[in-house]
Amino acid sequence: MKKKLWLFLAFATTLGGAASAQKQNTLSKKEKAAGWELLFNGKDLSGWRMFRDKPADCWEVVDGTLHCKGSKTDKSDLRADIITQGQFGDFEFTADWKLGPQGNSGILYRVSEDFERTYMSGPEYQLIDDNNFPGKLEPWQKTGANYAINPPLVEAAKPIGQWNTTKIIVRNNHVEHWLNGKLTAEYTFHSDDWKKKKAEGKWKNTKSYGMSPVGHIALQDHGAGVWFKNIKIRKI
Repeated sequence: MKKKLWLFLAFATTLGGAASAQKQNTLSKKEKAAGWELLFNGKDLSGWRMFRDKPADCWEVVDGTLHCKGSKTDKSDLRADIITQGQFGDFEFTADWKLGPQGNSGILYRVSEDFERTYMSGPEYQLIDDNNFPGKLEPWQKTGANYAINPPLVEAAKPIGQWNTTKIIVRNNHVEHWLNGKLTAEYTFHSDDWKKKKAEGKWKNTKSYGMSPVGHIALQDHGAGVWFKNIKIRKI
């Protein structure tokens, strides 16, 4: 009897694991009804391309993840940020991600291809190894920050190598950054506070920064290993 029970539990666990794996990079019926769109199917780069169609081979699909090869493992100079085919203005975006040791990357939004770099138009949700990145980090460089504008309100990143969940909400120019269920940044495009921070900071000479009302979602290639999965968006 005990042997039969053990076999049943083992079988159930296997099925549960398989069911859990099947849920990766998919939409539930509830999500579909709410208007969510799956941006990454876990199988190929459908729906994505390199920024400004630059030749690059630094992005690949590995075990159901969208992976940016670290420069130490990728000897090629063909590197570029990857962007969605579609463009978005007001939206709710979610993604799971993890970094390799000393990693650095970001999620940019409202990105325009009218400019040479993604960050010349798109604000960046910062992803970085807060504790082990070489060199000193400014507060506005920490994970969850609105890079170079708003430092994170709280520290919410999991240890390097573990999966994190990011959410970005943009509604009527009001933006929220969430990390693992915690609000890490909040600001409003073109508000007095935003204009002041832009004028006094890194983007003071970049007139195009934050000015696009719609744009692509971009995942940053910063020469570090980073993995993404369950990338979803809902227009609002």
